[in-house]
Amino acid sequence: MANLKSAKTRVRRNKNRADINLKRLNAARTDVKKTRAAIAAGDKKAAGEACRTAETALAKAAGRGTLHKKTASRLIARLVAAIKKMG
Repeated sequence: MANLKSAKTRVRRNKNRADINLKRLNAARTDVKKTRAAIAAGDKKAAGEACRTAETALAKAAGRGTLHKKTASRLIARLVAAIKKMG
């Protein structure tokens, strides 16, 4: 356990930031799953809307440091490619 006041503050702040990052990451993952489900169902319109939502969530997570920028970019590219492949 931390002894100094600043160390105690850091422990508390790190826990809060971890909770926020986890919520942000889970929201992005949920949006990606919804997009993949729409692609699997063959609904191109729903997949496009879900992809836009997922793209926004992934970009925000990457911009705020929750997710690596290249990881977000790769996920977005794969979703868009899958939607284009639907024809």
